[in-house]
Amino acid sequence: VGWRRNVKTLGPVFFFSRTRDECILSGIMSVKGKKVLHMDRNSYYGGESASITPLEDLFKRFSLPGSPPESMGKGRDWNVDLIPKFLMANGQLVRMLLITQVTRYLDFKVIEGSFVYKKGSIYKVPSTETEALASSLMGLFEKRRFRKFLVFVANFDENDPKTMEGVDPKKTTMRDVYKKFDLGQDVIDFTGHALALYRTDDYLDQPCIETINRIKLYSESLARYGKSPYLYPLYGLGELPQGFARLSAIYGGTYMLNKPIEEIVMENGKVVGVKSEGEIARCKQLICDPSYIMDRANKVGQVIRMICIMNHPIKNTGDANSCQIIIPQNQVNRKHDIYVCMISYAHNVAAQGKYIAIVSTTVETSDPEKEIKPALDLLEPVVQKFVSISDLYAPTDVGAESQIFISRSYDATTHFETTCDDIKDIYRRMTGTEFDFAEMERSHDFCTAK
Repeated sequence: VGWRRNVKTLGPVFFFSRTRDECILSGIMSVKGKKVLHMDRNSYYGGESASITPLEDLFKRFSLPGSPPESMGKGRDWNVDLIPKFLMANGQLVRMLLITQVTRYLDFKVIEGSFVYKKGSIYKVPSTETEALASSLMGLFEKRRFRKFLVFVANFDENDPKTMEGVDPKKTTMRDVYKKFDLGQDVIDFTGHALALYRTDDYLDQPCIETINRIKLYSESLARYGKSPYLYPLYGLGELPQGFARLSAIYGGTYMLNKPIEEIVMENGKVVGVKSEGEIARCKQLICDPSYIMDRANKVGQVIRMICIMNHPIKNTGDANSCQIIIPQNQVNRKHDIYVCMISYAHNVAAQGKYIAIVSTTVETSDPEKEIKPALDLLEPVVQKFVSISDLYAPTDVGAESQIFISRSYDATTHFETTCDDIKDIYRRMTGTEFDFAEMERSHDFCTAK
């Protein structure tokens, strides 16, 4: 669709840069009947969260001299995520994909294992009563206590006092729940960080209901496929923004790659359009990532990510072709967890027999690479490393007056739940209502019928 031909006829428009958050929101807004125009200064989908192919482009992006060695296979066989994320099988993003039927454009593969780090070794994460009793992660008596805890969580219903065993879901802290079952520090570490997927220990002094629901989500997601609670799209995460872009196009959305953004046009403190190549396309609301409007966002930290190409699976994972490993903060004397996600040729993202492991964490010191050493020790030997340190930004403008809605930078986690929380937050700020999955499903059914 030509820019000049359509710029004057689009009317009220939502603008999105093409990272995953914005693409997901564009699809959702298109389904709800909004007029959507995508613009991205990049020539590829996904922006900072793109999947890079061929392998030669990855070497160029990280300014590495020379070309990939022949031992790495054909460059076009590689699709390497810059920011890795897995989908919880019963999580929010999967629900969004199912409701909008974007699943028609994607194929997924189950991640083969979920592991947790303890005292230099990795162990499978136990999340059911049976796994708890069989796990080598705990001693005999601790297994029994943890099993009772899991039974309590599985049966817990905040609307049925009989299931609460004296726990007030809105007042009792998670720290007190752990004390109730006499769980040790190692068990608390993997429960809070590998099951509930918290990044720090701040949750311990918060009401327990959120943690209980997170553990239930993990267990329900695991029950869907058995090996792990995580899914990953074949050919890489770049398929996700493309899928939502197709959804938007079906409902009348227009999208443009390789479009320079010269100016965000404001009138009386409110966004009215975007200027590109000398012309202005007018809009009522704008969604973008922080890089497009830095004066309305604050730096809140940094994330280090290291992409590691290997000829082998990670040791002690049962030769899994894919897995996640979480290193809880207390195990390595840190304030934030370290994450490892591994995918491979089995997902059509690497040459035959090759593996991609990506390590990430929130930066805490002036030597970020040293901070991720415990994870790198699990991966050796590594054929090639690609290191990036990214600034994290959070919006200072909620958009009430300006009608500019800025997403948060991607954190160090290797799952999409925090990303979906950000999507729902932007949706609430834009519409003044909470994101309702049931309402979204009804809306999509209506649009499909129409």
